[in-house]
Amino acid sequence: MTITDDLVEAFLKCPTKCFLRSRGEAGTGNPYAAWARTKNDVFRIEGTKRLEPGVAPDECAIGTKVMGSLKPAQWHLGIYFAVQSQNLQCSCQVMEQIPAAGRGRTAQFVPIRFVFRNKLNRDDKLLLAFDARVLSEVRYLGVSTNHVCC
Repeated sequence: MTITDDLVEAFLKCPTKCFLRSRGEAGTGNPYAAWARTKNDVFRIEGTKRLEPGVAPDECAIGTKVMGSLKPAQWHLGIYFAVQSQNLQCSCQVMEQIPAAGRGRTAQFVPIRFVFRNKLNRDDKLLLAFDARVLSEVRYLGVSTNHVCC
């Protein structure tokens, strides 16, 4: 079974909800949850639009899939990445690559999440930590040419 960031988010809210989602059960719907999800989506879209102009077009990868062991990346900012490692998978909203400081050192990959609330809560921090964990499992990060839907 692949553990996704959606399952982790559901588990942080309610372990039963996570179990039901992992089994493919559909929820009945919650108007507040739908509103909050819409607000987060709008905030994420606006946030990425603000980040893009600061990066050259050839240094920005959009909607790329990263899996397994790949060659070094040729981008500075990755938007809407699907990252998978063995049994973990996350959909990074934005990932920034910080170049290596010297020869023999590896580049750092920093996941970025957008949250519309003014104050981050424990769940937001844990979801970001999950993104970082998945990135750390991908040993030699890079970008493949398999594009996914944005």
